[in-house]
Amino acid sequence: MTTPTQQTQAALRARLTDGSLAGNWTLNPAQSTAVLRSKSMWGLTSVKGVFRDLEGSGTVSAAGEITGAIALPTGSLDTKNSKRDTHLRSADFFLSEKYPAITFSVGTIVPASEGVTISGTLTVRDSSRPISFPATVALTGDNEMVLDATVQVDRSEFGLTWNKMGMVSMNNAITIHAVLTRS
Repeated sequence: MTTPTQQTQAALRARLTDGSLAGNWTLNPAQSTAVLRSKSMWGLTSVKGVFRDLEGSGTVSAAGEITGAIALPTGSLDTKNSKRDTHLRSADFFLSEKYPAITFSVGTIVPASEGVTISGTLTVRDSSRPISFPATVALTGDNEMVLDATVQVDRSEFGLTWNKMGMVSMNNAITIHAVLTRS
């Protein structure tokens, strides 16, 4: 017996193969969210920030190949603490003035048993690293799809090593809810 997730993934594979998803897809920022979470105070407190702006687009070829990118403008990160937000935009972290966005460029999206596996390149400041993560994709109409993922990131791999008295975790999670519409 197949599960609803397996049925959904089978439908996604079929639609990628038959070309019915081919076209240009644009991220709808009004319906999409990106949240950054980190532990502070030696893991006792969770800090959450929301990227108020996000951009993205992708293309699905007739053969089912997918390309695309998502950008999270670092100047739009809002943790509800203006002093912390200013510090996050500084040279200690994102250096937003010189590097205005965190970007992810899609390399491949491969259907998996419980969703898809997305691989590509994550760029923070001037460091780019390959990364892969699981995600779910839901086709909510002929011209709309929803992608949900939580990406674990070790910020030290991108040169973001500021850590007063070891209080702030190097491990962060970026949770994406991306609603894409076909144009």
